Amino acid sequence: MSIYGDYIKSVIRTVPDWPEQGVNFRDITPLLQNSAAFRKLIDSFVHRYQEMNLDAIAAIDARGFIIGAPLAYELGCSFVPVRKKGKLPFKTISETYTLEYGHSEVELHADAFQEGDRILLMDDLIATGGTMLAAANLIQRCGGHVVETATIIDLPELGGSQKIRDAGYSVFAVCSFNEDE
Repeated sequence: MSIYGDYIKSVIRTVPDWPEQGVNFRDITPLLQNSAAFRKLIDSFVHRYQEMNLDAIAAIDARGFIIGAPLAYELGCSFVPVRKKGKLPFKTISETYTLEYGHSEVELHADAFQEGDRILLMDDLIATGGTMLAAANLIQRCGGHVVETATIIDLPELGGSQKIRDAGYSVFAVCSFNEDE
């Protein structure tokens, strides 16, 4: 957790019963609208990764882009989008993953990384971990090495962060929420 974790958590809005009854949606919009909080969020990641000699930040469509792009700029490395199927114009590779009800697919340009590139993989939150693991698989297939997975929010009760660790990846989250918070 970041030194700013409690503060950032306090700025995130919880919307009960959205998108369906019994779900607490963690809305990062207030965090993005608060310039001091957004700066502390990006600084949390900069301080963690500034000495890790990263080659690229790979960020997952779409909220991962919000934090991945400024972090890549601050660290002086490249930014690579991991997109939903059908959004990239060049030759792609894809990975399918399971959702609660069905499947989805993410893509990456086939030439996104060089063999051995050190990659930080980012998204806004970890729930069940499927999207993050699919993106990590794509990075490896392109020759990249996932140094760590990073998010603003971890929802540990949903088991995603543990599933990611069990797959051999390190996980960093600025803050975490339990279902009853």
